[in-house]
Amino acid sequence: MNTSPAYLLLADGTSFTGKAFGYIGTATGEICFNTGMTGYQEVFTDPSYFGQILIMNPAHIGNYGAKELDVESDGVKISGLICKNLSEKFSRNLADSSLEEFLIKHKVVAIHDIDTRALVSYIRQKGAMNCIISSEINDPDQLKETLAKVPSMEGLELASQVTTSQPYELGAGNSKRIAVLDLGVKRHILRSLTDRGAHLKVFPADSSIEALQEFNPQAFFVSNGPGDPAAMKQATETVKQIIASEKPVFGICMGHQLIALANGASTYKMHHGHRGLNHPVLNLKNQRSEITTQNHGFAVDKDSVLNNPDLEITHLNLNDDTLEGIRMRSKPVFSVQYHPEATPGPHDSRYLFDEFLDMIS
Repeated sequence: MNTSPAYLLLADGTSFTGKAFGYIGTATGEICFNTGMTGYQEVFTDPSYFGQILIMNPAHIGNYGAKELDVESDGVKISGLICKNLSEKFSRNLADSSLEEFLIKHKVVAIHDIDTRALVSYIRQKGAMNCIISSEINDPDQLKETLAKVPSMEGLELASQVTTSQPYELGAGNSKRIAVLDLGVKRHILRSLTDRGAHLKVFPADSSIEALQEFNPQAFFVSNGPGDPAAMKQATETVKQIIASEKPVFGICMGHQLIALANGASTYKMHHGHRGLNHPVLNLKNQRSEITTQNHGFAVDKDSVLNNPDLEITHLNLNDDTLEGIRMRSKPVFSVQYHPEATPGPHDSRYLFDEFLDMIS
């Protein structure tokens, strides 16, 4: 293992010194944290993390190695990684490599030997902010100069950098045709649909309604993705047109936010976001609590939904009462802020895929 020093600098001037691992270099982005105890490889490859430097809160990361099949996209999407202890040895017999070898392969800069509990506590108090980690620059002034050039996540459109470049189909031959607007979709979301009998055609984020309609879909799905939903004007307009088709529509995470924006509701940047595998959400229809997987730094404003006569709140977060789900009263359209495919995480919310498929005649 590399024992050379690495450095972490936050936008407010707070700094940490740790040890280098992964790819030797420099990475910048908005700092965030995930409290999940497992599933680090799925987290690192989730396109919704694009542009972010991730703190993994558990004390040990890498203890079951890495396997190329356990990914949610075509590569690692986090900008950089911060850990407490990196496990060189791994216990999973099916693993292809160690986590460090996986990160080097995907050119991910990382730092370990950081007190992540203290760092997460600090971010909880001060809020999300930009940061820089480097295993090649040790000059504080150069780190500050580089960090100052990093744009704020607020107002940033990132889906265009993680969406598919060309349309493609999955589950061909299945009976229920669904057009997917790919804003950074996770593979297990697509699998959750095809496993239930869906024939999908996945379209780039900038696709027009005309392009989507050429597939002759029976329903539409609007995916998760990174960045500020308020910056996605074209996609919001496309979602408006999708809703106007009167066909069933399901949105997850970014898709949920765009459905809200298309209905005149508003979104806002959260203090430090929700990222983990244990967020309790109340289903207001049946009054049951679901333990959910979440990854978002923006949310839909609850008051803007309450003031909209055509929108109904369906799910609420039991930790902070933030909005977690909506549906339209006049059309077969619904969405959730969290991730019901739950890779990683509990399967409490996978019924939502069944409800969506049941809406398709």
